[in-house]
Amino acid sequence: MNMPVNEKKTLGMLPLLDCGLCGFRNCETFAESVDRFETELKKCIHVKPNGGSVIKTSVNINRRSAAQIGEKMGWKDHLNRDFDFILDCFDNEPGPRETILPYNPALVKDLGIKKGDLMIGRPMGMSCGCPITHCGIVTGVDPRNGVIHWCVTGPLKPRSEGFIDIGYYTAQGYEGLIREWKGEIELGRRYWFLPRRCMLQWRHSGLINAVTRLSDGGYKVRIEGLFIG
Repeated sequence: MNMPVNEKKTLGMLPLLDCGLCGFRNCETFAESVDRFETELKKCIHVKPNGGSVIKTSVNINRRSAAQIGEKMGWKDHLNRDFDFILDCFDNEPGPRETILPYNPALVKDLGIKKGDLMIGRPMGMSCGCPITHCGIVTGVDPRNGVIHWCVTGPLKPRSEGFIDIGYYTAQGYEGLIREWKGEIELGRRYWFLPRRCMLQWRHSGLINAVTRLSDGGYKVRIEGLFIG
């Protein structure tokens, strides 16, 4: 559903981080719901009570414009720590692509986890240690090794449609696109990066072990050896 630019009143108040905490896929969808259906603006934790964004970023809908979010943030995360690039999800996917291993890999078979399932769990330990329960849609399963591939999303669908709870897991890797970076991107190097849809807006660290330069000048990467901090 497209709206005229002059009707997008809420969009200018949002940071365009697409963190998903509000339960919507991205900031544009959330803003449209606020404008049309009176969804509560306070569901966005990045908006001040009197309006305006807590995190100052570009309000341009085109996230690939010269006014890049990383530059607007000063390449600092929510806790004022440096990071090197922003990791975007693939076009037409509901969220970041993640490879995970449950603390009990037998759950993959025991729970009959399959492609398309809605699932929740929390990354614990050295792999991430994130305090936020993650929600997502399963995109692939390796029952022999207990490995799950999924796209991490907001909590809206699990809340309304139910979910499978796998408990604690370790995050083995991310795959995504780099469209904003401040230095050279090289295979085999460890970087600090910010997942665009991270609800906490905390930097992550990981080793790039696969990289492809894209025709638009960006990169497609796989990142493993993950931790937060």
